[in-house]
Amino acid sequence: MKMMLPIIIFMISCLLFSFSSSLSGRDFCVADFNSPFGPAGYSCKNPQMVNVEDFSSSGILNAPIIDNLLKTGESTAFVDKIPGLNGQRVSLARVDVQPGGVVPLHSHSDATEVLAVLQGSMIAGFISSNNTVYVKSIGPGGVIVFPRGLLHFQVNSGINLSVGIAAYSSPQPNIQIVDDALFKSNLSTLLISASTFINPIEVKRLKLLFRGSG
Repeated sequence: MKMMLPIIIFMISCLLFSFSSSLSGRDFCVADFNSPFGPAGYSCKNPQMVNVEDFSSSGILNAPIIDNLLKTGESTAFVDKIPGLNGQRVSLARVDVQPGGVVPLHSHSDATEVLAVLQGSMIAGFISSNNTVYVKSIGPGGVIVFPRGLLHFQVNSGINLSVGIAAYSSPQPNIQIVDDALFKSNLSTLLISASTFINPIEVKRLKLLFRGSG
């Protein structure tokens, strides 16, 4: 995986230079977790209380535990774990996908994502606002960009574990997963069926699977 270090550095650099900082001339704005998290992030911690531990962390991108229906796990380096990311508009995550696993259709309304595959292979893609589908099979060293706000996904159709590093243009990217929005929520089966043309019996089955209600 050492050969991937330049790719990861390149990904972070692209995000840092492509999105203007919200620091307004400050060197940094380390998160003060005693303040609420808002659209602009956290308030700034007193600079006299800042130390190097606010900008670093050990082991947070280790292999995640995978024990779920999707056969997917994630380890994040977001602002909640590295306070120095506050206001920097960049973060990382490690994504492990077992054979047959999937990162289902989802979007980040506040972030562009750049995914680099370190191990194995993934079929990854996104859907534009005019419903054009962009899909590519990516192996080690491969990179794909998911533009901000667009639905995207990853599938491991191989026989080995796939590992990727994702960089985001947000210190704490939000996420909305389509399956969760439909089947893990309390939106009624009747309304889901009417708005998606999915048979009510299948909607109820999926709600049971995702532990939704309605």
